[in-house]
Amino acid sequence: MNHTGAIERAKEHFAELLNEQLKRVDQMKAGEDWADYSRLMPIVIGVVGGDGIGPFITKDAVRVLEHILAEELQSGKIELRWISGLSIEERARAMKALPEEALAALKKCHVILKGPLTTPKKGDKWPNLESANVSMRRELDLFANVRPVKVPEKGIDWIFYRENTEGEYVLGSSGFNVTEDLAVDFKVITTPGAERIVRLAFEYARKNGINRVSAVTKANVIKTTDGKFLEVARRVAAEYPEIQFDDWFVDIMAAKLVDEKRRREFRVIVLPNLYGDILTDEAAEFQGGVGTAGSANIGKRYAMFEAIHGSAPRMVDEGRAQYADPASMMRACVMMLRHIGFVDQASRMEMALDICGQFEKRICITGRPDGATGSQFADYVLETISDPDLENRWQKYQPSGEAKL
Repeated sequence: MNHTGAIERAKEHFAELLNEQLKRVDQMKAGEDWADYSRLMPIVIGVVGGDGIGPFITKDAVRVLEHILAEELQSGKIELRWISGLSIEERARAMKALPEEALAALKKCHVILKGPLTTPKKGDKWPNLESANVSMRRELDLFANVRPVKVPEKGIDWIFYRENTEGEYVLGSSGFNVTEDLAVDFKVITTPGAERIVRLAFEYARKNGINRVSAVTKANVIKTTDGKFLEVARRVAAEYPEIQFDDWFVDIMAAKLVDEKRRREFRVIVLPNLYGDILTDEAAEFQGGVGTAGSANIGKRYAMFEAIHGSAPRMVDEGRAQYADPASMMRACVMMLRHIGFVDQASRMEMALDICGQFEKRICITGRPDGATGSQFADYVLETISDPDLENRWQKYQPSGEAKL
């Protein structure tokens, strides 16, 4: 059978993708300065409610955020701004993953607190749009996905630096069927893309007195792209001689995270996009599941903070949305507060979340009517934050020698 026509069409498609990616490389090389939040007045926090359970958990998280930032909101130092146009219904009507008006509104903010957005999948009722999350990270150049996982009683204190704009996801909707029997997708790793995420991980380790950074790839099999990521990581590591560097294959790292003897050794883990997506969900289970974990998406100009789980449409369909756990969005708020320089407020909020979600657990969220609602959990967190003895209350649960947040 002659496949010449199919191959020629594939070559044209591939050439277009290569041109797009080479332009992106040039843009990364041009660079820009990091945002200085200390010089902004006000700092504008854009809030995206999201889909499914998103509006419920975002509302509860914002209630806590407004309490802890009451003075700053009153003085005009902080502005909260709700952003519309990003629900799955609105995106479907616009037939765009990221409608222009919504993107323009996001770009007028400095940081974004985002509830989960539904990504259409084959067979559902929505158009086959690209993930709004992926599109937003690319448009705002949010190249670093940062996810901490900390469980003191298990000796777990990890922070993952997942590359956010490359790997399998950057061209996730640009694969194609060469023939009805052959489908092709793409993985992209660039030198500047790998370097900036690895360097950010090492800078975090240096600033926080951490003496180990671990890179994760599958460079023994995916030799070109994963090989480039590992090569860049080794080169950057040489500039930080005080920090131990090691590398692991993704399947072995997945096993070591559940190895009670070895998992305590890991601290900062840097990895490409897909591996980071998978391993951080695994890691979140130690903390109570993906419903308890927040993440940061960091770029030089913008930053976005979100839950790591999805929009849970089934909970909405079954009338259980009010029982969704807002801890993930509250953890995202903690990361956001630290990022924009409100360290004391972040520490108080994190202590309250630890007490309410990991230590005392006076109320329990199950996602069903046999547990608490998200609003009740938010009340519990607010009550705990307001406790003048909060720090001592938190400290008594820490292992001997555990440092203050």
